[in-house]
Amino acid sequence: MINIVLFGAPGCGKGTQAQRLKEHYGIDHVSTGEVIRDEIRRGTELGRSMEQYIREGRLAPDEIVIGMIANYVAGHKEAKGCIFDGFPRTTVQAEEFDRILAGHGLKVDIMVDIHVPEEELVKRILLRGKDSGRADDASEEVIRGRLDVYRKQTAVVADYYASQNKYASVDGVGTMDEVFGRIAAVIDGLK
Repeated sequence: MINIVLFGAPGCGKGTQAQRLKEHYGIDHVSTGEVIRDEIRRGTELGRSMEQYIREGRLAPDEIVIGMIANYVAGHKEAKGCIFDGFPRTTVQAEEFDRILAGHGLKVDIMVDIHVPEEELVKRILLRGKDSGRADDASEEVIRGRLDVYRKQTAVVADYYASQNKYASVDGVGTMDEVFGRIAAVIDGLK
């Protein structure tokens, strides 16, 4: 089993590339953002509690996200592999994720960080916001706030995986095929 943490700021293309990686390698794609948005759409207790965080561009509380991931891992131990998109987003989550995986005899194999300059990220998210209907994609102020939160709280997770020699950065600017090729080269290099 191969476990990939797909990493990068909002708008870097994680979701797009995760779907391509899923199809190419035949592994599962776990998007915490999609799981949370689905809970909101269905009006569940989790969804209602998360709605305010999403609207304000803040990160979901660790305990809720870690619980969702722990349940997912427990139910998918026999998968060929998983791409974790949007998780872990804090060092606390990364440390707990390692414990969860180790409890099942698994580990993170690599974190692939898709790097895109901030001004390009803002343009991409505003463009996405025209079609997505997501309130957090429609306001440049909220987008810049999300990017600030990412820099302060999430980017440090890269250091956590770098200290374990499980970190690779790829250029996220270019065509979807070019970016996919860069990511695939990292993953293929693990074999």
